[in-house]
Amino acid sequence: MNARAPAYAGLDPADAPPDGPIRPGSEAHKNLFCRTLLDTFDPYKPQVIDWPPLDAETREHLIRLPIWDIAVQTEGRARLNVAAYGAMVSDPLLKRAIELNAFEEGRHKHVLSNLVAAYGIELAPEPEYAVRGDPEWAFMVTGYSEAIDSFFAFGLFETAKRSGFFPAALVDTFEPVIQEEARHILFFRNWVAWHRRTMPWWRRPYFELKVFAVWLFLIWERIDIARDVSGAAPQDNNFTVTGAKEIGNDINVAELLELCLSENDRRMSRYDPRLLRPSTVPALARLARRFLRR
Repeated sequence: MNARAPAYAGLDPADAPPDGPIRPGSEAHKNLFCRTLLDTFDPYKPQVIDWPPLDAETREHLIRLPIWDIAVQTEGRARLNVAAYGAMVSDPLLKRAIELNAFEEGRHKHVLSNLVAAYGIELAPEPEYAVRGDPEWAFMVTGYSEAIDSFFAFGLFETAKRSGFFPAALVDTFEPVIQEEARHILFFRNWVAWHRRTMPWWRRPYFELKVFAVWLFLIWERIDIARDVSGAAPQDNNFTVTGAKEIGNDINVAELLELCLSENDRRMSRYDPRLLRPSTVPALARLARRFLRR
């Protein structure tokens, strides 16, 4: 991974969004969601993160979390998927924002790789990362997948923090990565809204079919993962299921959904209220919470 962030000095002042209401799909909307990502960039460097020492019990808890292989691999794929789509974008401001998104995905992989090395967590060999087929499809799979996984990660991260499963020093060290995921799904949510409104009318039916196909793909992928939870593999990429089991067997699902919703709102509240917020996963979580309470 390129360890240097792209240079974003000298952004055109004309790209700054105006005051007042902004219509989704407008030039002002594009400027707002792109500049929000660019202007909130955190220049932390993974190589200088000082990972706090852990006692033997805490380190064992960390090692047992069944997420590390897939977390590293997911970020590796995400960087490539986002970068591949960015390479085909012609709009200068949007291209800059997507390039930064790709850089941050790669930086997440760097952070995770350093964490597992610092605490002696063994990883399976990484697969070869490649984008095959449509870069827009790959970008959308990454964006919608992050929208699902980050929503639940927000709640589980807060659960681990409150329970003391993660010591405060480790929580503080990892916090920038979690908040960056909030920025990414906010950016993606607004890109989808802007993109569907600015494309030619005759392309919209195909785009909506593509969105539907991405959701089917992700649902099927997670059903397949859930089937394998009790299998022999020590790790899998269903963080919500297996991570929750490790953090605490007494987690109430309704309470976890409540925490995911409140953490999602808290993390999104840092950004301009004119930006569209992710809606599908929170809406499904509210529906599930209602049935669970009954």
